[in-house]
Amino acid sequence: MHGLLLRLLKAGAVLLALTAGAAADEYPDKPIRLIIPFPPGGSNDVVGRLVARHLSDQLHQQVFVDNRGGAGGTIGTDIAAKAAPDGYTLLLTSTPHVILPHLHKKIPFDALKDFAPIMQFGDQPYALTIHPSLGVTTVKELIALAQKQPGNINYASSGNGGAQHMFAALFVSMAKINMVHIPYKGSGPARADLLGGQVKVGCLGIASVLANHKAGQVRILAVTSAKRSPEIPDIPSIAETIPGYSASLWQGMTVPRATPQAVIERIGRDLAKTMESPDVRATFERSGTYVVVTNPKAFGDLLRVELDKWGKVAREINLQVD
Repeated sequence: MHGLLLRLLKAGAVLLALTAGAAADEYPDKPIRLIIPFPPGGSNDVVGRLVARHLSDQLHQQVFVDNRGGAGGTIGTDIAAKAAPDGYTLLLTSTPHVILPHLHKKIPFDALKDFAPIMQFGDQPYALTIHPSLGVTTVKELIALAQKQPGNINYASSGNGGAQHMFAALFVSMAKINMVHIPYKGSGPARADLLGGQVKVGCLGIASVLANHKAGQVRILAVTSAKRSPEIPDIPSIAETIPGYSASLWQGMTVPRATPQAVIERIGRDLAKTMESPDVRATFERSGTYVVVTNPKAFGDLLRVELDKWGKVAREINLQVD
């Protein structure tokens, strides 16, 4: 009896594997939805639409964008978490994915357990930028000035809990200084007031302030990535003054957790080919984003490390939206 049961279990396992293999061979046989949990027009939307267009060519099936903005990304991410795990719903996942859980007392999904990572494909460092009237030219000088004038220097961001806020808050924390956060309703108004000198400091996307830096309207003191940016190699990284500092707006792809492994591998292979496209690379470069091709394990590790890092920052600055 025991032997018969064992043979039946083995047969069932073989049948399951064959069924999964057949499903993977047939995948995809209908259009695929890429959920971008932000409104149209932002940097994640631009990157996501470009990737979707080229991934369609690789998969020989349409990958269409479904913008589900709202609540800082919570709405779209929750829709993806609850979608059927069949490979026909993808989620563009970026840094806010691991910040969100620390902003709200309760969110309707688990940022790690409800998703299977496929790969990180983009990385966008920001620029620690000041208005020239502040009178400093290096990160060291900024820290020294803030130490002499605790609470008198303000920094702008696109809003509470956004990447601009968190990257600057991490800098303030690691530098052990006191600067006042001024949240705006979007990156446009924050940038405008930094250009006008109403606020003195901000962590903004390199592409959004590089021309102004060259024109002398603002001054980029450093980049937020661990190493210097190839785009502006004469500008140091914050880490050269504060060892261990590193922050960037990364992008990647995830799917609902129970998606078959064979389907995940298929998407991963074609996504890697997508990132080799000269059009994709050129567009990424123009937006200040670097192509990064990883694997599920590496991306999963990044998600865990980033979730922990931004949790510590949020607790230190007592940040909670609700």
